[in-house]
Amino acid sequence: MWKRAAALGFCASIALNTVPVLAQPDWRIVPAMLAAWYIADFASGLIHMYMDYRPCAEGSRLDELFFYEGHRGSPAYKALHREIMSKLNLFEQLVFDFKAHHPRPLTLGRRDLLAQVWATVAVLTLPVSLLLNLAWLTLPVPPWFMAGAVTALIAGTLSQYFHGTLHRRANPWIIPVMRRLHLLITVEAHDLHHATLDRDFATISGWSNPVLNRVFNWLKARGSFNPAGLEPARDKTATTAG
Repeated sequence: MWKRAAALGFCASIALNTVPVLAQPDWRIVPAMLAAWYIADFASGLIHMYMDYRPCAEGSRLDELFFYEGHRGSPAYKALHREIMSKLNLFEQLVFDFKAHHPRPLTLGRRDLLAQVWATVAVLTLPVSLLLNLAWLTLPVPPWFMAGAVTALIAGTLSQYFHGTLHRRANPWIIPVMRRLHLLITVEAHDLHHATLDRDFATISGWSNPVLNRVFNWLKARGSFNPAGLEPARDKTATTAG
């Protein structure tokens, strides 16, 4: 219930933030929105990069889920998943989700919109949007800035949903239209990430991937990203359910 309430609150807050944009048309609005779309794409790539390579918490037993050899729709797996996830904070759960979708990408595509966006809304975009409500109601905030901020918040909120659309065949009509307009990355372009796991981390438009690839290579050369972090460390003493 509270997840849906947070999502509805975000929609209402965003709608309120569009009022100054619609009330004061400005030629700078479109450039600001395009710049914000790029910034959101870049941020999605940085987050994706970090979450992919950040090691899972030691002793979390996440290796039991990652390397599970039985049927993942079985009651045994679901019970194990609930047990392990109940002992982790939200951040550690998200770290695992990023890693788990690499060998099983279709899992991400099967999740509904609310499941994909609620964490981002609750932790980041709803609080920021509420601050923007307060800002333009009390300060002379330029409409082009509001347009860019709203665009960045919407793109950031939907980044994981956009990611999920890359891993399923049936999508709303707007998704292929946005891909043809190059506002969203294509499946073929995103496949390059899954084939290598060391490039093209952006999950929205892919506009920032050339820069992100340079950032990743620079950081990796300095030892910031260890490929061992791509999977939970396997506990040799544990018995994987079969």
